[in-house]
Amino acid sequence: MTVFRWIVGVLGAIFAVAGLFSFFLSLAPGATGWLQRARRFRHWIWLTLLLWFNVEVWGRVVDMLIDWVG
Repeated sequence: MTVFRWIVGVLGAIFAVAGLFSFFLSLAPGATGWLQRARRFRHWIWLTLLLWFNVEVWGRVVDMLIDWVG
């Protein structure tokens, strides 16, 4: 589970840096499309967060069921 947390954390950090970079580029005059790209990265950050939460919760549920049955 620790490897999964590191992978999700690194992916989230990459998406966050890319989103911030895109947002700051969207502030420049004449830059088109960068704000949409920043929003897309924000959506990917949420998707990564929800994936992490889902795997954590269901991993514990499965672990409890294995302990309960076994």
